[in-house]
Amino acid sequence: MNEVPASHTGFISEAEHYEIRVKGHLAPRWADWFDGMTLTSRQDGTTVLDGPVTDQAELHGLLRRLSDLGLPLVSLSSSGPSPTRTTDPV
Repeated sequence: MNEVPASHTGFISEAEHYEIRVKGHLAPRWADWFDGMTLTSRQDGTTVLDGPVTDQAELHGLLRRLSDLGLPLVSLSSSGPSPTRTTDPV
């Protein structure tokens, strides 16, 4: 029998830590709109969004929000797992 990956069962014990860099500056008040990710404006005219992303659906949602604001994507990188709380089965 094939095992179903955790990301398909809804039970997530770890999230990937991502750094998303976009052209332009976002004020820190936008952090709530980006699921609490840390926003850092850089002197080179970019903003870095940094934090855990639980799955690919959440990542695509974040990228869609950036696109909706008209902010061009400069780079996207994952630095490995970020601990998150485990959800209990219902």
